[in-house]
Amino acid sequence: MIKIENNQACFVQLWLRLEHTRQLLEAQYKRFCIRRVLKVWLGSQATDDFIWEVCLLCQQEGWTELPPPALAPRVHREMLRAVTATYLKIGMRKVSLKELDTAYSIAFPHSKRLNVNKENNS
Repeated sequence: MIKIENNQACFVQLWLRLEHTRQLLEAQYKRFCIRRVLKVWLGSQATDDFIWEVCLLCQQEGWTELPPPALAPRVHREMLRAVTATYLKIGMRKVSLKELDTAYSIAFPHSKRLNVNKENNS
């Protein structure tokens, strides 16, 4: 079971754990989806109601297979944001997007920046 906080250090761990969980589930020939990720991460705390709330917030279905985090980071960004909001019982807007995006850049240093709308065009 993991502890989730609304800070950059925790978000780096979540991004890394997400990729590790993908590899683990792949090795077990199991689907990499929100439901399985939450069951691996939170164990018995990942109730059907908790999973439903996360899926509702990130607008994804629980059993839909997810692509690798490095290939489709925006999907996972919203999922991590929803997990954090649901776990901490805070609103989605209270989750620090700046720290979540910075954490992605730390976890996947050779990937393009996640928040491309904020790039400087100078």
